[in-house]
Amino acid sequence: MQVGRCPTDELSLTNCAVINEKETQIEQHVTVRNLTHKYVFTLTTHPSVTLGTIAFSLPQRKWAGLSIGQEVEVKNYKFDKSKQCISTLMVDIDFLQKKNVDSNPYDSDKMAAEFIQHFNNLAFSVGQQLVFSFCDKLFLLVIKDMEAMDPSILRGEQASGKKQKIEIGLLLGNSQVIFEKSENSSMTLIGKSKTRESRQSIICPDWNFEKMGIGGLDREFSDIFRRAFASRVFPPDMVEQMGCKHVKGILLYGPPGCGKTLMARQIGKMLNAREPKIVNGPEILNKYVGESEANIRKLFADAEDEQKRLGANSGLHIIIFDEIDAICKQRGSMAGSTGVHDTVVNQLLSKIDGVEQLNNILVIGMTNRPDLIDDALLRPGRLEVKMEIGLPDERGRIQILHIHTAKMRQYQLLANDVDVKELAVETKNYSGAELEGLVRAAQSTAMNRHIKASNTLEVNIETAEKLQVSRLDFMASLNNDIKPAFGTNQEDYASYIMNGIIRWGDPVSAVLEDGELLVRQTKNSDRTPLVSVLLEGPPNSGKTALAAKISEDSQFPFIKICSPDKMIGHSEIAKCQAIKKEIWKTFLNANNYVPIGPRFSNPVLQALLVLLKKPPPKGRKLLIIGTTSRKDVLQEMEMLDAFSTTIHIPNISSGEQLVEHLAHGTTAMINLMKSSRLRCEKQSSFITSRFISYFETRIQIGSVCVIVIPKSVFGARAALVPPLPPPPPPPPSISAVDRIRLSLSYIFTGMKNCAAFRR
Repeated sequence: MQVGRCPTDELSLTNCAVINEKETQIEQHVTVRNLTHKYVFTLTTHPSVTLGTIAFSLPQRKWAGLSIGQEVEVKNYKFDKSKQCISTLMVDIDFLQKKNVDSNPYDSDKMAAEFIQHFNNLAFSVGQQLVFSFCDKLFLLVIKDMEAMDPSILRGEQASGKKQKIEIGLLLGNSQVIFEKSENSSMTLIGKSKTRESRQSIICPDWNFEKMGIGGLDREFSDIFRRAFASRVFPPDMVEQMGCKHVKGILLYGPPGCGKTLMARQIGKMLNAREPKIVNGPEILNKYVGESEANIRKLFADAEDEQKRLGANSGLHIIIFDEIDAICKQRGSMAGSTGVHDTVVNQLLSKIDGVEQLNNILVIGMTNRPDLIDDALLRPGRLEVKMEIGLPDERGRIQILHIHTAKMRQYQLLANDVDVKELAVETKNYSGAELEGLVRAAQSTAMNRHIKASNTLEVNIETAEKLQVSRLDFMASLNNDIKPAFGTNQEDYASYIMNGIIRWGDPVSAVLEDGELLVRQTKNSDRTPLVSVLLEGPPNSGKTALAAKISEDSQFPFIKICSPDKMIGHSEIAKCQAIKKEIWKTFLNANNYVPIGPRFSNPVLQALLVLLKKPPPKGRKLLIIGTTSRKDVLQEMEMLDAFSTTIHIPNISSGEQLVEHLAHGTTAMINLMKSSRLRCEKQSSFITSRFISYFETRIQIGSVCVIVIPKSVFGARAALVPPLPPPPPPPPSISAVDRIRLSLSYIFTGMKNCAAFRR
């Protein structure tokens, strides 16, 4: 027979080959053989087709490789209904003409019912192309896959569960039709009669969450996944039915070195999306007018183009801004008349969530200064998921150390005495980057042992084969090389209490007990996350030492000291910034008060008044300790009301307290003497007498004796008392410390009766 053109458009939609009704020798289904292959068609008749001609529509001719006027061999074909009845038919669908593309959703269930009704009892082959009309739209269909119906079902028996793929099949009324949009198609399918595979998974199929390499950030990552990606896992039609909008932006903020960049990098690898565009904040800016804004537009150009073509089926485009605060500062905060930063921020705001909304983007911003970012960028619809990437806890530090020592453990280069849990306990307030630096420092220490000290640096081959990183290497690096930037620097507060705290009386014990009570209140109370205390008293009464002792005993993981020496040369604005950055402050000296003249810093005062009352973030606890020797000045400045409580630190006020103070101080010197192996009693007596001479200096002026007492020990500079008679000899078995105590008690017994001393 000769190939002809389908006579009418209606017949071209039947998916049937058309012959003349007088061709009685041909049955319903036939095979058409061209030069190389044969194809199965279902026939229909029309009087306008000439005898000896078989007419095909354009999609049929393309599929079978037929041309008008070509001679083909036509034979009858019979289906084996036990093996060739279609159970499931998978169909690729797309718009026939691109000019008729729209973004309306199409119900796949209604399409399947229409398809079965229109093409019932027709022959189909894998790869076959046909035209399908639905809702006054023409669609191009391609048969993708077919499964045969179980023969047991045809016999009225229970299904065996076996599914067999077939190349040629007969569509029945109870067949199942599943639609899948073609690749790069902009169609939106809804309903149950569409394949799940038609939507690309948002998560890479070979992604392993256990091997992400993000230690200590499990909770943060799960929160990000819940907020930003859960809606993208569901099919678009279900998301549309819920009226749900995808999250478009994530802001990761926190101290340097805590894993913000690592988190963004792993998110980009995890998502089955377009290649992420990574932008280092300042590189957006350009010296030419308008180029900075054009750089922002270029970042979103691909996403805009794809959304116009594919609509809701567009792939996800990820844009990562590192140090986003460089380009998104508060509008109006930059000096100058150009306003470049403001226009860049405006351009970014309009692209993320402007008039023409993009639903196929995810912007990830990273910064350690979230306070600098414009508020409009942080509202819902833009960077709405704000996640703090803070310092890791002990469990997180264990994970991080395991990650960075995994290679050494794999190749047996880590000594058996290295306990990761012990290192995690010792590395409080270490960030992830600092823990990585600690491992590197330990590795360098271990490798340095195997380097020959000669004119040329050479590796000792004999010992290098036994290279292992031991616990001592980690401890040496911990003590000497890597210190936490946000931790507790013991050297800071240890210098204030290098000689310990001398409990010379009940006032000292009471202050320490009150401090311990405030620490317990800060730790345990959920109603008072902020506790502030002011230690006030005369100069040199030990306020700073007691504050340092209270802080040390608190075992808080984060202790910061803001002392007057750190404020030297600071401007008023710099002082405010430094006070805001630090947590523990010495307020009066920071305020730069002097008793001569009205000089004081009002900006610093206002900053202190605000910060003293500002509660910490939810779930955090804060204890602020201030010291001052001018309570009256703070009263005039109305600063006392900003503190939760005030504790008075008195000076030594009695001879017994001074004796106790000097006795404790001398005890430390005696212990030092004993540690120096001075065993001779004669040497001990000599040094003891020298101690007494140090504390009391007798200068005979006529009949008057002047006893000079160190200012750091006693508030009075000197006391005038009459000469004292020689003390009675001490018992022979008394210790050196008790001898000093007896001598000092005898001295101050005479001083108590002196009116000048009492004054």
